[in-house]
Amino acid sequence: MADLRIALAQIDTCVGAIDQNTAAVLEWTRRAAAEGADLVAFPEMTLTGYPVEDLALRASFRRAAWDAAADVAAQLEREGLGHVTVVLGTVGTSESALPEGAEGAEREVSGAPADLPTNRAVVIQHGKVVASYDKHHLPNYGVFDEFRIFAPGTEPLVLEIAGRSVGIVICEDIWQDGGPVTTLGGLDEAGHGLDLLLVLNGSPYEEGKGHVRTELAARRARETSAPVAYVNMVGGQDDLVFDGGSFVVAPDGALLTSSPQFVEDLLLWDLAERDPATGEVPYPAGRTAAPLHPDEEVYRACVTGLAGYVRKNGFRSIVLGVSGGIDSALSATIAADAIGGQNVVGVSMPSTYSSEHSLDDAADLAKRLGADYRVQPIAPMVEAFQGELALEGVAEENLQARVRGVVLMAISNREGHLVIAPGNKSELAVGYATIYDAGSIGGFAPLKDVDKSRVWALARWRNNAALDAGEIPPIPESSITKPPSAELRPGQTDQDSLPPYDLLDEVLDAYIEHAEGRAELLARGFDPEVVDKVVTLVDRAEWKRRQYPLGPKVTSLAFGRDRRLPVTSRWREPVE
Repeated sequence: MADLRIALAQIDTCVGAIDQNTAAVLEWTRRAAAEGADLVAFPEMTLTGYPVEDLALRASFRRAAWDAAADVAAQLEREGLGHVTVVLGTVGTSESALPEGAEGAEREVSGAPADLPTNRAVVIQHGKVVASYDKHHLPNYGVFDEFRIFAPGTEPLVLEIAGRSVGIVICEDIWQDGGPVTTLGGLDEAGHGLDLLLVLNGSPYEEGKGHVRTELAARRARETSAPVAYVNMVGGQDDLVFDGGSFVVAPDGALLTSSPQFVEDLLLWDLAERDPATGEVPYPAGRTAAPLHPDEEVYRACVTGLAGYVRKNGFRSIVLGVSGGIDSALSATIAADAIGGQNVVGVSMPSTYSSEHSLDDAADLAKRLGADYRVQPIAPMVEAFQGELALEGVAEENLQARVRGVVLMAISNREGHLVIAPGNKSELAVGYATIYDAGSIGGFAPLKDVDKSRVWALARWRNNAALDAGEIPPIPESSITKPPSAELRPGQTDQDSLPPYDLLDEVLDAYIEHAEGRAELLARGFDPEVVDKVVTLVDRAEWKRRQYPLGPKVTSLAFGRDRRLPVTSRWREPVE
């Protein structure tokens, strides 16, 4: 019995692009076959993209996905690749695994729990779909809403491939104790155990999650006394980022091989034959990807999320306001790294109160990035509005900010660019952003889940990475070091209205990420005046957050899918 070569195809798919996803499966299977692979595994719901949300409830969508699986099987057979076993994710029905030729068994979904679609893995061999497995555990927390959409599977699946027993599960099935993995451990009547546990995943990125995955897989490997091959998808899909990082761990939990994060990759690993003398199986180590610095990891997640949104929604270019400040500078740099600086339009929109250094920094940034730089003064437009409205104070400040938003949307409409919002998580949390202004409008917000303190850290990391590569740092140093300001009145700085950002971010982390109330915040030692101010600002800004553009999730709790609070609410933290 020869070695079984396994290929983990870590690929980027798009929800609903079934033809495109099918073509990717065929192309990566050809690559794997050329490398001698016997088994090629693709991520969760590869054919449909993930997460499909309510698309799964459409019978036409499910039929197209099932036809695509049959097309993959037939095409591989025509190309002489039918001997390669392909395992990939798609959508199914809540009926048991469909038998050969059962395409017509697809039916309308009533919405009843027993008649929902399933999150399915199918196995393709010799021109046919020969087996399927439906995900047992359906996550219903954080960004996941699968319990509402899918019916759970109930049956395990173990394949015999070249004399090896390969168990198949999907993502959440290894996260839950007592799940299908427990039925796969131990020895059968002939004294044989599982040779490999294959896990198909659509596991979204969040900082620090990588080691959690490998530690979990190591635990399941020990439970089953078999190596675990974990294949994860990569790429941006709306507000989720998938970082890949596929890997194989040995039965003792040791990492054997791994893929890099945030890029498509084909990870090859050989399951060696059992030693006839000792009965033991050697587990060879392969290439392993070097871990990323935490700041690089978050930065690349933001780039991947923006690049995916631009490409998958048919845009070719981006426009944003560049003020000379740190948020717009970092956002523009992320945009340039995502789609190329030549495809980024930076618009400086000076007002009466804009400083000369802000204009200089904006122009310098655009030059470093190779971006299209434009200057559009807003004073004449503001004066026209003021001639009719005669606003004062905050209303006048907000008018200036909203005029900038109008300018960007007008350029977008005229030239077809995607407008991106440069606001950060700290400002969004406390509502320190004028709704419908240049900082909050558009289709995507790359820094939506990055707090202000981390914005500075990411800017520093990106500049240092450029220096290490012998390149000019993209972000002007003065954009990083000068005090943040909206420049909507003379001498204005952010700290006129907010606590220092290092303190603000610490309070926000406790209140938002860890759901601590006023009493818990005071017990931590925070100043009562600061606590009351921050809590009040956060609670009052929910309506702004609800209207904010999508942005990539990089923390354990992002605004949007992760945190769902009512806009209309009279709950206030009790003052003791």
